[in-house]
Amino acid sequence: MYAAGYGIQPTRSLRPPSGFRIGARWLAVALLVLVSAVIMAVAAHGGSPQPDTTVVVQPGDTLWSIAANRYPSDDVRVRVEDIEHANGMQSPDLKVGQTLRLPG
Repeated sequence: MYAAGYGIQPTRSLRPPSGFRIGARWLAVALLVLVSAVIMAVAAHGGSPQPDTTVVVQPGDTLWSIAANRYPSDDVRVRVEDIEHANGMQSPDLKVGQTLRLPG
């Protein structure tokens, strides 16, 4: 049996929401998604990007040793490829005195 009588009100309005309210809700959802995407993109790239730096090749240096010293917490193989790509290198051969760009 259901209760009926004075003082009992429906839990929500029985009339459909207006077009303005629906539009405002969609706008709020779109804004929330956009802000979330920006926050995740910034977090994925570690905040502000580091500027490119340069290094002059010394006797005994290799791309592997340069990458391991400059990026100690990263995968050295990936960083060697990044250095090769940033300098347009076709091979890992280095010359003493050569200037290399190190990507941030």
